[in-house]
Amino acid sequence: MKIAAIRATPVNIPLEAPYLWAFGELPGFTRTIVEVESDDGIVGVGDVNGAGAVATILDLFAPMLIGRDVVDINGAEAVCLPWWKGVQSINENAMIAAFGAVETALWDIKGKAWGQPVHALLGGAVRTEIPFTDYFSFRADGPGVRGERTAEEVADYCVRLNEEHGTTYFEGKLSTPDPQLGLRAVRLIRERLGDDALIRVDSNASYSLTTALRIAPELQELGVRGWEDPVATFEEMARLRRHCSIPFSTHNIDLARAVNVGAPDALVTSPAIVGGIGRFVRFAGACEEMGIDLWCYSGDSGIGTATYLHVCAALGWIREPNQSLLRMQPIDVIAEGPFRPRNNVVPIPTGPGLGVTLDRDKLASAHRLFVDDGPMDKYHQPERPSTYRRLPLS
Repeated sequence: MKIAAIRATPVNIPLEAPYLWAFGELPGFTRTIVEVESDDGIVGVGDVNGAGAVATILDLFAPMLIGRDVVDINGAEAVCLPWWKGVQSINENAMIAAFGAVETALWDIKGKAWGQPVHALLGGAVRTEIPFTDYFSFRADGPGVRGERTAEEVADYCVRLNEEHGTTYFEGKLSTPDPQLGLRAVRLIRERLGDDALIRVDSNASYSLTTALRIAPELQELGVRGWEDPVATFEEMARLRRHCSIPFSTHNIDLARAVNVGAPDALVTSPAIVGGIGRFVRFAGACEEMGIDLWCYSGDSGIGTATYLHVCAALGWIREPNQSLLRMQPIDVIAEGPFRPRNNVVPIPTGPGLGVTLDRDKLASAHRLFVDDGPMDKYHQPERPSTYRRLPLS
C-alpha cells in the first residue's frame, strides 16, 4: 500500500463569540486539514495549527512521500525530518508540526486498513472516557450569542454549564490588564459551584513576577488546581514557586529546561506540535520519567480532538483533564463533530483509525471562511485595532 496523493486545506473554525485573552480578542482558529490517500483509496486525515503548513506539506513533503509505503511511518519521518530538522533543531518547529499532521494521517490510514482504532495500535485503551475542561473567559458578542462582560456573567455561564452538561472541570483566562477583574470571576465560580469544582486558570504570561506574587495567595485560597503561564519564563516560575504551591503549566515544551529549572510542573501541547502520534508517545514517556505532567490543549478541529482522545486513551501518564473549547465551537469539519464533553468526559471513538469522518461540505464551508476572511487574527484589539499589546500587562 503506497501513498498516492496528499492534500492540505486551510480552514477557519470560528468561536461562537470571541473571547478576550492577554493579546486582544480571539475570534477562532485557523487550521490546516491534511488528507493522505493510499493507492487503494483509503484516506487518512490529520490537522495542524495555522495555514503556513500548506506550502510545506504540498511543496516539500508530498514529492518525497508519494510512492512510499504507507505503513513505513518511521521512513516518512526520516525523509521529511532528518535529525538536523527534528528533535535536535530549535528552528524548525513549524516544519515539525506540519509533518505531525501528515504522520497522524498515516496512522489513520493504518488503522482503517487493519480495521483497528488508533488507540489499539498504540497498545490498547487504559480508559474509554477522556476528561476535558470547559472553558470560560470574558467574551465579546458573537452572531446570536451574547458574550460575558462582567465577572458575574462569567460565573453565570459556568453555572449554566454545570446545570446543563454536568461540568465540574473548568479552565479560564486570568489575563485581564487588571487582574482583580479576573480574580473576581474565579472567586464567584468557586462560591457558586463549591469546592468540588476543579478550576484551572491561564494567564498567557501576561503578568510580571511582582504581580503574580501579589495575586498568588488569593488563587491558593480559592483552591485553583493549576496556573498556566503565570509569568513569562521558567526562571520566573521557579522564583514564584517559592511563594506559591499551585502547579504551573506552559505551552513551552522545553522538557529538559523544565527539569533543570524545577518549573513548570506540566507541559501542554498536542501530537501535531511535537511531530505526530509516534513522537507524542515518546515525549509522554520522557515526561513520565521526569515526573512532569502532560495534557493536550484546545482550539483544534474534530480531527485534532480525535487524535487527543486516542493518545490519551492509550497513555496512562496523561492524568489531568485536557483543555477544551469544544462547547464554544459551533462548527467542525467532521461529520461527528464538534465533540462535546458530558459530565467532564468525551468517549473515545471506536471506529477504525481515528474513528471520525471528514465531511466534504463542512470542509468546503470552513475553507470558504478562510478564503473570504483570511487567517483568524488572534491579536485584534477592538479599542486600538492598529496596535499590538506588549507584555506584561501588569
